Amino acid sequence: MRKWVRRLLISFGILAGILLAANFGLNIWLKTQLPDYIKKNTDYKVSYKTLDVDLGTGNIFATGISVNSKDPQNTEVIGLQGTIDTLKISRFGIYDAVFNKRISSSDLLLGKPNLNVVLAKPVDRKTGKKKNPVLFENIRINDGKIAIYRHTKQKFLSVQNLELFVENLQMTEESVEDKLPVVFDRYSIKGEKFFFRPDQMYAITINTINTTDGQMSVQNFKLIPLLSLAQFKRFYPQKTRLVEFSIPKMEFKDVVLDKHKVSLANADFQAPVLTIYNTGAKGKKSDKKSNFEVDLKNIKLNNAIVQINKPDGNKLFSAGNLNLNIDQLMFNKETSDQVIPIGYKDFLFSGKDIVYSNHQNISIESVALNPKSGEIRNIMLSPGTSGERKTALGAKADHIAFNINKFEFLNKKLNLDIRDVLIDHVNGTIRADAKKQDKTHGPGIIHSVIVRKISLKNSNIIYDNGKEPLAFHDLNATLNVLELLPKPNQQGLSFKVKDYFLTTRNFAYKTQFYNINLGLLKLNKNKVQINNFAMKPLISRARFIKMIPVERDLYDLKASQITAEGDWDVFSQNKFVNASHVVIQSAEADIFRSKIPKDDPKVKALYSKMLRSVKIPMTIHNLDLKNSVLIYEEDTPESMGPGKLTFSNFNMNVKNLNSAKIKGKSTRVNIKINCSFMNLAPLSVNWNFDVADQKDAFAISGKTTNLPASGINPFIRPYLHVTATAGTIQEMLFNFKGNPAGLHGTFNLKHKDLKIAVLNKNNHEKKGFLTAVANVFLKSDSGSFPEAVTVENVERDPTKSFFNLFWRGIEQGLKKTLIGKNVEKTEKKVKDAVSSVKEMKQSVKEIKQEIKNKKESSRTEGEKKEKKSFLNGVFRKKESPEE
Repeated sequence: MRKWVRRLLISFGILAGILLAANFGLNIWLKTQLPDYIKKNTDYKVSYKTLDVDLGTGNIFATGISVNSKDPQNTEVIGLQGTIDTLKISRFGIYDAVFNKRISSSDLLLGKPNLNVVLAKPVDRKTGKKKNPVLFENIRINDGKIAIYRHTKQKFLSVQNLELFVENLQMTEESVEDKLPVVFDRYSIKGEKFFFRPDQMYAITINTINTTDGQMSVQNFKLIPLLSLAQFKRFYPQKTRLVEFSIPKMEFKDVVLDKHKVSLANADFQAPVLTIYNTGAKGKKSDKKSNFEVDLKNIKLNNAIVQINKPDGNKLFSAGNLNLNIDQLMFNKETSDQVIPIGYKDFLFSGKDIVYSNHQNISIESVALNPKSGEIRNIMLSPGTSGERKTALGAKADHIAFNINKFEFLNKKLNLDIRDVLIDHVNGTIRADAKKQDKTHGPGIIHSVIVRKISLKNSNIIYDNGKEPLAFHDLNATLNVLELLPKPNQQGLSFKVKDYFLTTRNFAYKTQFYNINLGLLKLNKNKVQINNFAMKPLISRARFIKMIPVERDLYDLKASQITAEGDWDVFSQNKFVNASHVVIQSAEADIFRSKIPKDDPKVKALYSKMLRSVKIPMTIHNLDLKNSVLIYEEDTPESMGPGKLTFSNFNMNVKNLNSAKIKGKSTRVNIKINCSFMNLAPLSVNWNFDVADQKDAFAISGKTTNLPASGINPFIRPYLHVTATAGTIQEMLFNFKGNPAGLHGTFNLKHKDLKIAVLNKNNHEKKGFLTAVANVFLKSDSGSFPEAVTVENVERDPTKSFFNLFWRGIEQGLKKTLIGKNVEKTEKKVKDAVSSVKEMKQSVKEIKQEIKNKKESSRTEGEKKEKKSFLNGVFRKKESPEE
């Protein structure tokens, strides 16, 4: 054997002997001197029954250990008190323990520990840092009973019958925000009567915890508030909510703690109960992003109950039997920056008895949701008790279902694509906010919302804005491709519908004076059909007259059918109406106006200006009113009942009715009317005007034939106190042109044997003399070919309607035809004759009065003489002394 080999073996032998002797000596020293050494050099008193130390491996084994703090009142170090049946440490770091005063080991086993631990007072971050004096990679605790207290002697954590195994345990050496204080690779835990108090507000209790093959089971978990709501508001005025949470049973596995991240899988929470108490405080919004991450896979929430209370103690939200299944729920730095701060791969949610109570109350019998579809059964909405006046619903829907193509947020903006929505059996009322809403707000979080199809079926809805409610009965509607997009100037949203179809029966619309009903309404983008239209007054004419401050028409309208064909868009921002044909069948219109109220001082626009004021492009190429009746009645304070004009068998065609909003298109409107005037004679009218003409010029002409003069008595008798007693209007022609200032034109009247009678105010007694005078100046016959008279300088009263101007033109034509061209002179002659008659009557009356006065005067003088003679005789007797 070589010399160097021999020397090496001798060296190893000596070294082994020294180590063996040192290990033997160390064990003797630890058994006899370690307790005194610990007592003198540490803050603890330790005793044990047996202790074995292997200096080579660093393994330590001890039994019957008792440990106590020398000074229980010292809060600068960790306080210990209790016993440990068995202690086993593998690969103990002796060098760290001697020189760095830090205990480190690869494995730690505690058998039946019964320990009370008091944590040291936290080190002020501003004055220094304190490193963790104990580091263990793997920890095993068998049948332990451990209680941990804060330095204030307040219990922090406790557990009984603890069976714990933790592999690769790592604890942070200092406090770091958004970093877990402890992480590990694998664990197993079993225990009872778990208690944890993380702060001054809450405590967590658990009856039992058990882990089998990586699956953890927790029984009776509770998060308990330690303060009442009143105390919580007092001590934490900035906190927005207080939470109470309990779970009778929950199971999960594959828990991973890795620095900033918590992961677990297959979590199952049975019958949890969550109660949230809102305080009403406004929480401060933090702009700091969180680095904390949560990754949960296959999470199930079964039969949960949730309740959220308002600051006043009333319920804001409650739900029972909630079920949630989420596949891969994530919270991280990326998701925390989104509108919905969590991400998910898939989810399935269902619930029952959901109630929300605020300014709008919502009650839902059942709901089911997933990322692609949703279904709601028996939803009921009712106005809440909030003092604010907002749009509210009082309605019930049997069924709501929808399917989603896409739901995502792009740059914090909602991008939503819904394939279809079904709403079935809605019954109730929508009450609109009476206040005008501010329309200057922006689009909010909406980037794009598209609903491909909306179906509303078998519904009865009333829309009430506080004044004029709308009632839709048996309503069925379909909207195709509804789009909500931000306007180009970002001032609100644009609304667009590609196509729609609506039907409703017994539609009702009630206003202050009218009740409007439709037997049937069918509406789509290209056709409208209305059956049995009726607009009936709610009040009598007498009451209407008392209610209106100025004169106003009262309408009584009905039509058997109204149809329209063409193309229109009344929903989007770019509204328009382009109808090829509108037909109104068998309409009846009774228009009543009383002259008893004051005149309306407002300037009345002509029809061309009215159409020009329509804000949207509007064109109706052909409008036909067929087989209808128009009645106009007018009442004055002097008339005995209303005057009446009747136009029966009324047929009207209007071509190119428009609002002059389409460039390059004709704006001229042509109107043709054929009807029966007073059910006695045919009447035809041609009327035209140009809507784009700012001067509002118009032309109107017409003709009537073979009209008995007595046919106009129902209208002229109440106002003029004149009635036609005989004669015929064989033909009447008029041709007028005008503008808002007045009209002019020609008038031609062919008549025969015309006679009139002048009546008194009660329209019964005939005034013979005035009738004779009037017929003297009246032309009873016009001849075979009468000349047309000129109608000129007919000024318009701007506060009167177009038809008032038209009637004044007819009136002037009648005067010039029947009385003469020099109407003013003729009228003066009639007035002079009437004045002469009145003067003669006055003279006769005065003569009669004078004769009467003279008779009375003669009789009075005779009586005076007799009385005087009698008195003189009496006085003479008294004066005579002899008598």
